[in-house]
Amino acid sequence: MQPRIPRQSAQEFPERAIRRADSDARLSAELAAVVAGARRRAVRDGDRQIDTAHLLHSLLESDAEVTAAFGDGPQIARLLGYLVQRSIGYGLRWQSAVEDSGVPVVAEAAGFSPLAAGCMAYAHERAAHHGRGPACGTDLLAAIVVNPQARAVEVLRRAGIDPCELSDRLAVRAGAPPGESSR
Repeated sequence: MQPRIPRQSAQEFPERAIRRADSDARLSAELAAVVAGARRRAVRDGDRQIDTAHLLHSLLESDAEVTAAFGDGPQIARLLGYLVQRSIGYGLRWQSAVEDSGVPVVAEAAGFSPLAAGCMAYAHERAAHHGRGPACGTDLLAAIVVNPQARAVEVLRRAGIDPCELSDRLAVRAGAPPGESSR
């Protein structure tokens, strides 16, 4: 007897091309969900890798603490608007280009752009530095905003959000004085 549902090739499921990066034991459950959402977004956008804009978009949609770090005001709505535009065409100039800061990445993570992999490593280091267990959403956001080459930082700037001010807010939330690294 033939199965009712025909077998489908790996090419019919492009999400398999981006290896699962959300199974990392160093991630909190919330951050693993963020990475899974970013992976789905990258696949849907036709991107080969998860980049920092995918991560930022997923963070904003699923992590209330990250959203709170942005404060009140119209900037968050404008930021989400830019991220949605990016997913429907704003980021086309980024298609088939790898997000890279030009700095060699020590830790490569499967499925991430080199810069996003570096942000994930920084998030793990930040969580460990603060004596917490797995990295959380604010750790990842802090890692993203410190890199001026990040696509997410470009989107933040276009939405009128100063990445340095956001970094300072995250540092204060982590117990460090403003102007110091939020690490």
